[in-house]
This record gives sequence, C-alpha cells and structure tokens, in this order.
Amino acid sequence: MDPRDRDNQFMDAAIEQAQKAEACGEVPVGVVVVANNGGILASAFNQSITMADPTAHAEILAIRSAARRTGNYRLLNTCLYVTVEPCPMCMGAAIHARIGRVVFGAFDPKWGAAGSLYDFAGDRRLNHHPEIVAGVRKQACRRLLIDFFAARRGKNSL
Repeated sequence: MDPRDRDNQFMDAAIEQAQKAEACGEVPVGVVVVANNGGILASAFNQSITMADPTAHAEILAIRSAARRTGNYRLLNTCLYVTVEPCPMCMGAAIHARIGRVVFGAFDPKWGAAGSLYDFAGDRRLNHHPEIVAGVRKQACRRLLIDFFAARRGKNSL
C-alpha cells in the first residue's frame, strides 16, 4: 500500500475518534497508534472534561493503552496518528515512548510541539527524534475544530 494511502486510512480512523470526542462535548481530537505490521494497537479521543483530568488528552490515553497492550512502555516502530498537532505534554510522551513516527492533520499554532510553536522532534538535545508528517487530511481535521468552537461560541452568545 502506498504510504500516503496508509496515512489517509489511519487518519480517517483518528477522525472517527475525534467525532466521538465531539459527541461527548470534548474538544474533537482523536488518535490511533499503529504497529509496524499495520495493526491498530490503540485508539482514543480527548476526555479531559469527562474524566476531570487535564492529562486525558487523546494521545496520552492511546499511548497508555498501547503500552498496556504490548506490555512495554517503549512503543518502538509504531506510528501515532492524531488529528491535531500534539501539545508539549503529548509530544513529550511520544518521545518518551520512542514512537517512530507522528502523523498529524491540523496544525496548532498556540500549543503545537511538532513544528508550529515548538519542535520537540527536531531538538537534538533530546534522545529520540520521531519522524513528523504534517497536514494529512488537514482540511477535514481543521473543519472538526472550527465547527466545534463555532458551535460553542454560538451557545455562549445566546
């Protein structure tokens, strides 16, 4: 399978997770962690509000689940697909887990740590440098966020 087709396929799975977050009133961010053989190890969506936990970002939940499933805190040769550029906490977790590749859809100029605001993967002071692929299904991922926040602003203006 062409790598772009694979990236689109797994980003679609992450988008499905983001839609679950939105249905729960959470910021629509979704993630899948994919093994080297193409199997999905874990999937998750934002649950910070539901769990009353500021660390319950989709990436953190998926990384924890994938580590439990593999029985290893190192997720070597895996790929993290996320609808929005990871924040510093999530990018730090991906680096600690030794995730090999991070693929994201929408850029996050306010919190992004994979090239927008910070570039953790490019920081040679760190001991692991995942490959970063940005902008996969960018418009669909951006649209989720734009629509979500527009709806929230609309409710607040009533």
